[in-house]
Amino acid sequence: MADYEDITVVGNLGKDPEMRYLPDGTPVTNFSMAVNRKKKEDQEVTHWFRITVWGKLAEPCNEFLHKSSKVLVAGALLADEATGGPKVFTRSDGSSGSSFEINARLVLFLDRPSDRAEGQSSRQPKPTTAEEFPWE
Repeated sequence: MADYEDITVVGNLGKDPEMRYLPDGTPVTNFSMAVNRKKKEDQEVTHWFRITVWGKLAEPCNEFLHKSSKVLVAGALLADEATGGPKVFTRSDGSSGSSFEINARLVLFLDRPSDRAEGQSSRQPKPTTAEEFPWE
C-alpha cells in the first residue's frame, strides 16, 4: 500500500454518504468533500477529497451527514498508487479535475442541528474516532 501523510481538512459534503458492509460485517461509509480556499483577487479554488470511514465511525457518518454538511476530517492522506499524486479525471464538460483520498480517523460534524435537512435525526452524535484501521 502507498505511504500516507496525516491531514486535517474542513469542508462540505458533495453528496449524501454511501454505506456498505464488508463480508466480515465491517461498516464502510464513503463520501466526497469539497474544500474551498481563496486565491488572490477573490478567486476561489475547490479541492475535492474522497473520504472513507471504517468501523464504528462509519455508521454515525451515514446516519447524520448529508449533502452540504460541514465537517472536519482528520486521517491518512493516500496518494494514487499509479501517479503518487491525486487521482486525475476528466469532467463531463471536458475540463480536468483531481481528488485525493483520505482514510478518516476522526470526523467532527460542524453543522448546528438547525442546519440539518428536514427529516434528519435531531440527536447529535458524540465525536468518535476509528479504533481499527485496515491500512495499518
